[in-house]
Amino acid sequence: MDTEKYQPSETMAKNHEIGVTYAIVDKAAERAYVRKIDLYLLPFLSLMYFFNSVDRSNLGNAKTDGMDKDLGFTGEQYSLLILLFYVPNGLCDLPLNMMTKKWSGKVMLPSLMLLWGAMALLQCAAKSFGGMLPLRLLIGAFEAGFFAGVVFYLTLFYTRGELGFRISIFFGSALLAAAFSGLISYGVFQIQHSIPGWKWLFIIEGAMTVILALIAYFWLPASPANAWFLNEAEKQLAERRTLRDLSSTAHSDFNLHDCFRSWKNWKMIPWCIIAFTYPVAFSTTSNFLPQIVQRLGYSVVKTNLWTVAPNAVGFVFLLAVTYSSDHFRERTFHIIFALSVSLVGLIILATIDVLANKGVAYFACFMLCAGAYIPSCLVHSWHNNNNLNESSRAATTGLLVGLGNLGGIVSAATFRQEYSPKYIPTLAATAACNVVCITVTAGLGVWMKMENRRRDREQGVRIKPEEVPTEMLGDGEKSEMWRFFT
Repeated sequence: MDTEKYQPSETMAKNHEIGVTYAIVDKAAERAYVRKIDLYLLPFLSLMYFFNSVDRSNLGNAKTDGMDKDLGFTGEQYSLLILLFYVPNGLCDLPLNMMTKKWSGKVMLPSLMLLWGAMALLQCAAKSFGGMLPLRLLIGAFEAGFFAGVVFYLTLFYTRGELGFRISIFFGSALLAAAFSGLISYGVFQIQHSIPGWKWLFIIEGAMTVILALIAYFWLPASPANAWFLNEAEKQLAERRTLRDLSSTAHSDFNLHDCFRSWKNWKMIPWCIIAFTYPVAFSTTSNFLPQIVQRLGYSVVKTNLWTVAPNAVGFVFLLAVTYSSDHFRERTFHIIFALSVSLVGLIILATIDVLANKGVAYFACFMLCAGAYIPSCLVHSWHNNNNLNESSRAATTGLLVGLGNLGGIVSAATFRQEYSPKYIPTLAATAACNVVCITVTAGLGVWMKMENRRRDREQGVRIKPEEVPTEMLGDGEKSEMWRFFT
């Protein structure tokens, strides 16, 4: 049997008087368990997020088919639709994620999907801006808790070193959604019918969302302990993994005090700045890429088709960078790298003559997609890696994802018709947010590394975060053996 003994080093045991504890780790059984979660849970959640992303961003595809003209939009009403979407999308994250902790992902995730899917479907019936606006607001509210809820939900099944890559697979479905949304739009807009193509787009994609939500009620387990696809031995293994690597309060009841305890820590300030600034590039890319590509002078059909390749390349970059991050158990550099790649793409698009340099401009779209999506996975892996309490993880993830959704307002507010076709203020504001995020991420990451070294020096032993079972870290950062996951 492929096993190893896990034990804290004798130096650690001597210095902290914890005794030497042993746990037999069956590596083969753990690999089999992780493969099962990867097979039964991760693809289904990814498919759910695929439709979350489709229903969020298909407004851009619909616009290329004349939705704004058919509904009589005037002035900045299209940009206002996108901007106001982020208000409920940001404000509802925290309460909805706390509800996910209280009532489980099995109940909340399908319910949210059913509600936003129904609203997405009803968009086909809108007759004016006034009819479309409440539907977009409701979609924003119901979609709000989904990403944060899934991130929290995955922490119940995966260890810290497994989380980043799995979140990237889940989140990567957003890139596939952007790519396939272009393909779907390309096909739907070929339909010759009295009903406009953009309405068919909402009908088809909204109906598929509702159907998948109904299936999810029966597919998703509340936790590893009652997962229908795990046998009893695997459920016990999941519990041991939780105590060893995830949380000192594994499967704890919902506790309102615990939810907000970590917010008193000074590091919440840089976390909030990072969470607010990194998603601006994501929002600019996901909402406005069709309009950015349209600047190259292509037809409606070709515009949607040409958004596919940048998003496909972005998906490959996402998997590669997050896999590297998990492999090396490092977040700071990988986040900075991704932000820098998208920053270069933004600078190129803002400074060149797009029509005179179509190839360079299209290459910049690839760079934008290659870097814009990665921080969404690694930032939320990073702060969850350094938070061991389930209730606190749920609340903090809800807060930070909510701030990120509010950050999308920066992109939407600056993407105004009067700035077309170059949209320089949008690109400049997005680039500025990337610079701020790079600076704060570097500062927080360097501080964590320096703090780990200080603790090593004081205790006379070098300890890596993964070397200490989290069941021994009940006091969190106050525990002497605590080391930050950087």
